[in-house]
Amino acid sequence: MHFERPTALRMVAGAETALPDLVQEVIAICQIPAPTFHEEQRAAYVARRMVEVGLREVSRDAAGNVIGRLRGRGTGPNLLLAAHLDTVFPVETDVTVRVDGEILRAPGVGDNSASVATMLHAARLLVESDVSLTGDVIFAATCGEEGLGNLEGMRAIVRALQEEIDYVIALDGSLGGMVREAVGSRRFRLVVTTSGGHSWGAFGAPSAIHSLGRIIARISELRVPAHPKTTYNVGLISGGTSVNTIAARAEAVLDLRSLDRAELIRLEERVQRIIRAVERETGVKASLELLGDRPTGAIPDEHPLCNLVRAVHRELGLQTRTYPSSTDGNVPLSMGIPAVTVGVTLGGNGHRLDEYIYTSPLARGLAQVLLLVLGVQELPLRAR
Repeated sequence: MHFERPTALRMVAGAETALPDLVQEVIAICQIPAPTFHEEQRAAYVARRMVEVGLREVSRDAAGNVIGRLRGRGTGPNLLLAAHLDTVFPVETDVTVRVDGEILRAPGVGDNSASVATMLHAARLLVESDVSLTGDVIFAATCGEEGLGNLEGMRAIVRALQEEIDYVIALDGSLGGMVREAVGSRRFRLVVTTSGGHSWGAFGAPSAIHSLGRIIARISELRVPAHPKTTYNVGLISGGTSVNTIAARAEAVLDLRSLDRAELIRLEERVQRIIRAVERETGVKASLELLGDRPTGAIPDEHPLCNLVRAVHRELGLQTRTYPSSTDGNVPLSMGIPAVTVGVTLGGNGHRLDEYIYTSPLARGLAQVLLLVLGVQELPLRAR
């Protein structure tokens, strides 16, 4: 891509000028609660803003996603530019943004309010500059990216548009980052049941909690490969009735992850064997309910889309950091559609109540998005 072209220079200058408005957009979006499965209010705001910035064909799909389009000439590749709406915080969480100089502090301010706001202002600048595009740019604010949302928003969009999408860029993470390799996961609810009883009078009867603890302990002893990286975690446990009752029911939520689908399935089979063994040993019943299934996928490090990201980063003085992650990009990557995920600013404490971002890097984050949109116009069409 030729970054010295007038259009590219105009986009970078426009990103600098847009910073004050962009910061206010981040604040406005962040202060609308949007837990996974409850993104309606934030989606309504984004839909209104898409219309206001000049996008066409703005709509909401059955999954709750907000989609708008900037039409190209129909001679080049179509780009899906996406940012997820949802946060990990319950609806009652105080999401008031505190401004501390060039720092914004609030739950969800970086993940993913900054990305949604940047996407909106990228659309605004492209419309206002009347940029001539070879292909369409489809802007999508997606639902269900976090936790047990299972990427359902992105799944719905890609299923609907897979025949016309050539490339996907998801906005998430830290400025300078690039995700081209998807971490797959399988998430389960493990439920252990038995008859229970009084802790004194029925002593010796099997306990659902004791048996669940035995299962968790054995899972914690599993050895998994470092390459491809494979992990497990028990993130939630619950159960029992009282301190003097042998628990009749207990449950845990498991998270299994790997860069390789075969390793992920192997790990799941090992967990299943542990569960069956503890059932035989203790007399309890145990069941696994699948809660989430995120696919794996990747594009080569030298893919044209990756090369474009690095070229844009160099132009903006950014050092590209490539790492695997689980993002909306998992879905297109698993379906053979080239995709990367990039961040738009710097900050810290993601998924914590004291999350924060720096505002000044947002200008480069926005410039990055604009240059990526322009650069994609020069990439080849995806082979179908």
